[in-house]
Amino acid sequence: MNAQKLSKRLEAVASFVPTGAVVADIGSDHAYLPCYLIHQEIINKAIAGEVVKGPYESAVRQVKSEGLDKQITVRLADGLEAIKEQDKVDTITIAGMGGPLIVSILEKDPEALKHVTRLILQPNIHAKAIRQWALKNGWAILDEVILEEDGKIYEILVLQKGSMTLTEAEILLGKFLIAERSKVFIEKWSKEIDNWKRVLASIQEAEQTSEIVAKRGELLHLIGLVEEVLNNENR
Repeated sequence: MNAQKLSKRLEAVASFVPTGAVVADIGSDHAYLPCYLIHQEIINKAIAGEVVKGPYESAVRQVKSEGLDKQITVRLADGLEAIKEQDKVDTITIAGMGGPLIVSILEKDPEALKHVTRLILQPNIHAKAIRQWALKNGWAILDEVILEEDGKIYEILVLQKGSMTLTEAEILLGKFLIAERSKVFIEKWSKEIDNWKRVLASIQEAEQTSEIVAKRGELLHLIGLVEEVLNNENR
């Protein structure tokens, strides 16, 4: 992967960036994504934010080597603190972290989202946390993608300001992903059911404390919820 050729998941993230957007890529690592977006003439200005010194220095070197230091500002900052009012950022990308960590970044500095119209978020795990945050904070899901790369499954959520309603199943699995029912989606949740059933079997013989009983009830509920979606061909 480099600034001209992104990984499959980052390419999918890039595909949702509006033409002419001012992008802040939070946790930018080598700044490949903002560099790519400018090389592809999708955008002409970006912020690359990094909280760790090593990746920050890598991003600075990368941007300079690509000759893009007048278009990409690299900042050493914690999360959305990389964004300044004068940047006029309207699109934020956060990729390659867990869903709860992405949520904590968004919650830590909500003022930075004041002028933002699109969030493109790629959680490695627990996308559910992002959907729950969106419901509570006035963001609606515009699109969702699930893909497999190098044996790992990733989800991408595209959010815009607005309201929405989601069922319990849609919060967990994704409304758009349920509708699409792709091969990767079915593979992911079939494996998840298998994992839950293994845990269920392992606690069957344990002493039935209130915690074990509650865990058993939770697992049975999740298995039923997901199996209903997977078995409903006409959904």
